[in-house]
Amino acid sequence: MRCVIARFPFELTKNGVLETMKGIKPEPVTGECVVIGRREYPVKQVGAVITRQDRRDFSAGEVIRAMTRLGFTCRTRPAGASLSAADPVRQAYALLGTPTAI
Repeated sequence: MRCVIARFPFELTKNGVLETMKGIKPEPVTGECVVIGRREYPVKQVGAVITRQDRRDFSAGEVIRAMTRLGFTCRTRPAGASLSAADPVRQAYALLGTPTAI
């Protein structure tokens, strides 16, 4: 699919985005995010990885539009939203980080 991000045309495919984001560790999500596989990535991180441009060169809206057209789920995390107290395991992972193998 052809899309324009930061005035540059890109030929993006869903499989291409999946391959590009494989092995990329998601940054903490504070606003809009894109669900790729089973992970939530910040929109600006996805845009920077797939376009190889600086995050200041494009808007989150451009990336959301492109990812939605490719069939990815895009979400907005409300301001001040944090992990719920009902899920203590996720809360512990967020505080302590992921465990390392011994």
